[in-house]
Amino acid sequence: MIKQSQKSGKKTRYQLVKDHIVNKIHSKTLLPGMRIESEAELVTTLNVSRMTVNRAIRELSAEGLLTRIQGKGTFVLEKKPQSPLFEVQPIDKVIESRGGCHSSFVHLLCEEKAKPARAASMELNPYSSVFHATILHKENNTPVQLADRYVNPQIAPDLLEQDFTKSTISEYLITLAPFTAVEHVVEAMLPDPWICDLLEINDSEPCLLLHRKTWVGSIVATQSMFFHPGSRHTLRGMFEPSTPGSITVT
Repeated sequence: MIKQSQKSGKKTRYQLVKDHIVNKIHSKTLLPGMRIESEAELVTTLNVSRMTVNRAIRELSAEGLLTRIQGKGTFVLEKKPQSPLFEVQPIDKVIESRGGCHSSFVHLLCEEKAKPARAASMELNPYSSVFHATILHKENNTPVQLADRYVNPQIAPDLLEQDFTKSTISEYLITLAPFTAVEHVVEAMLPDPWICDLLEINDSEPCLLLHRKTWVGSIVATQSMFFHPGSRHTLRGMFEPSTPGSITVT
């Protein structure tokens, strides 16, 4: 039976049902391809309504954790890794949330002079200082993301002193100076040879490239490129339009 404790705070009952299922997936009680309890079993076990269980399963299916097969039941989805498209989440937390083991390699972490094009994009004076970090992220020892990021020193003056094999830049920046605006642009592309080498892919494999620009107030905080091997990764986003039936995609 579900009991709402202080730890769960104001979580809704359908969120608690979701947590019940997700916890079983993370603890490996439920493995990819396994059938979860039926809706009727969840209703009895957790003492919630059928509607509550149905909503929890629908949302977990939309989030890419479950898949429904007509006449057979609901199963833990076997899929290649996904990252949130509309959110900024530390990649180590994303990997751990799906049961993987995160590791990273710092390829570059230094201070540079921003060339005119970079300076203009980040609203800096030409050749002013900017921090540059290139970090390879792995899931279960397989490269899944190469993050090439430029950071405004005004936002994170001590960035170069951090050990980003123990934590991520995203987590550090979110804690230090939470972003107030984010811009995402996604494209498919063939990466340069040095990127292929780091990602351990051949030069004919396309990558999903996520361009990210963030602001803290009126200041451009970061400008980044995240390279994901197309055969190993997907990007997923879900949102609710501000006006029902009104969706604008650019």
